[in-house]
Amino acid sequence: MSKCWVGKSHDYTQLKVEFPADQGWFTGREIGVDLGYQGIVKDYDCEQVSIPKKKPKGGKLSDEQRAENRTKSSERIYVEHAIGGMKRFRYLSDRLRTHKVTLYESAIGICAGLWNFYLVN
Repeated sequence: MSKCWVGKSHDYTQLKVEFPADQGWFTGREIGVDLGYQGIVKDYDCEQVSIPKKKPKGGKLSDEQRAENRTKSSERIYVEHAIGGMKRFRYLSDRLRTHKVTLYESAIGICAGLWNFYLVN
């Protein structure tokens, strides 16, 4: 888990701040991302980037491209299920009245631990 961010910010912006491109975080690694990370190929040095094909404006994807996207999404679904599982505790989905970021980060860590405990048992 990364540190919590106050307010709205894009996932790719958070990635660039947490993992600066000049430090070679992903060098020699294969990574899988969703369509929110369009610029990762030009910004980061990766061995291989698995990113879905984007539908052209006013067009359609071929059957082969759709099948490829389906395969990539079947690999990413575990991450989405983990986020959804943490939201079951309603701490991530409800509006909070606390302004203490450290308390929020601790509670999210507890939610992640509970979700991992649920998965194992």
